[in-house]
Amino acid sequence: MDGTLPRPNGFQETDFVMKLKATQMMRTSMSVLALSLGAGALPVAAFAQDAAPAQGAPGAPPLGWFKTCTKQDDSDLCVVQNVILAQNGQLITAVGLITVEGKVNRKILQVSVPTARLVPPGVMMQIDGGKGQKLDYTVCLPDKCTAEVPLTDPMIASLKKGTDVIFTSINFRRAPNPIKVSLSGFTGAFDGPAISQSQLAESQRSLQEGMQKKAEEARKKLEDAQSAAKQGQ
Repeated sequence: MDGTLPRPNGFQETDFVMKLKATQMMRTSMSVLALSLGAGALPVAAFAQDAAPAQGAPGAPPLGWFKTCTKQDDSDLCVVQNVILAQNGQLITAVGLITVEGKVNRKILQVSVPTARLVPPGVMMQIDGGKGQKLDYTVCLPDKCTAEVPLTDPMIASLKKGTDVIFTSINFRRAPNPIKVSLSGFTGAFDGPAISQSQLAESQRSLQEGMQKKAEEARKKLEDAQSAAKQGQ
């Protein structure tokens, strides 16, 4: 499968509708994830060093690699995912390995990056300095651009063996933006059970609280600096 919608010619209407729903599921799963984590548009001036993997509360799963599963009509949808956010909670890179099993069977690797990207270069994926693989963009929204490629067994094996994977997009200034994602914990997430909705909700709550705390600390530092400047005049 190349991840594109099949033509209706030669398909029964029910088959086509089923495949259409599966494609829509896969294309929206990462967007839903990013939105649920409070990720918005990343300022173009942001740098990779501003990124920090968000950590959950004690007892909650860290927001590194983790798996979620759900039932969609007559198919099972699982996503092994990792979301990299800036310190202010805005999206830097969201990665999802999407598997649909049942009446529809599809596997896709999907990567979302900030908007204002050059479209033809797509997103280049490189595992441990090996040969790069291009992911073509499938959609660009106001807050993100999403690229995808069929997910293969050799690709999964390389990710399991790897140490880091780098996703490089090109911004509108024609500057490459490489983002390194650690593969630590990937195998456990891929082969292990999905986390519960309560665990995911707890991680999201903890993340939001952490972001709010950092925002308050930044605001206080700014106010203290302004106060000190006034006193020094």
